[in-house]
Amino acid sequence: MSQEFTYQGQELDVFAAAANWKKYWSSRLRRWVRGDVLETGAGIGANTALLQGGQVRSWHCLEPDPKLAATLRQAVASLPDCRVTVGTIASVSAAQYDAILYIDVLEHIEADRAEMAAAAKLLRPGGSVIVLSPAHQSLFSEFDASIGHYRRYNRESLRACSPPGCRLAAMFYLDSVGMLASLANRTLLRQGKPTAGQIALWDNFMIRASRLLDPMLAYRLGKTICAVWTRDSTPLPGSGTSGTASPVR
Repeated sequence: MSQEFTYQGQELDVFAAAANWKKYWSSRLRRWVRGDVLETGAGIGANTALLQGGQVRSWHCLEPDPKLAATLRQAVASLPDCRVTVGTIASVSAAQYDAILYIDVLEHIEADRAEMAAAAKLLRPGGSVIVLSPAHQSLFSEFDASIGHYRRYNRESLRACSPPGCRLAAMFYLDSVGMLASLANRTLLRQGKPTAGQIALWDNFMIRASRLLDPMLAYRLGKTICAVWTRDSTPLPGSGTSGTASPVR
């Protein structure tokens, strides 16, 4: 992605209504979101407020689409210490963060490994890169293509993107029941965009069922994959890192 960028998807407003899903994944990732936070590809701000909490000191939203960034500024205007920049991680140089978020973003970036390497250079020691992405390339559908996904991930392909100088702290799948919806779209519906009714059905019924089933499956199956990497204490070349952050719990 570049600064001269227009997001091609039309699904952001529809998925913004998926309250149960957002509560679910944010509850699984919030423990790593603390200190100074960088949210890449923040879109219309549908996820920004979810992860705000007492552990967060400041929040920096990056969004490469200027039109989305304008909507984003309005959405986060009431949040404390939250600012918006039009750009990508390449436009961030001197700042350092305790958490960098890629929530449904990494699959949109062609050079994903280079992106992760760039993110690692902006982390303080003990800071975390947090990724949430669609899972399983076999489920890649016309919907994925229509919103600019390059790929879907599994454990192996996401592990291959590990940021240098970071250790893998967690990797797990979410929404085992929702895999049925993705499979149906891949093989039968072949839709470029889900309807509001389909999103409501998934969010109100499938997500509730997944919250019960996922722990039984030890989070080894799902249509979404999450990963968290934590920086070690050795500064990376060119990172300009100084000081020490609190350890991740």
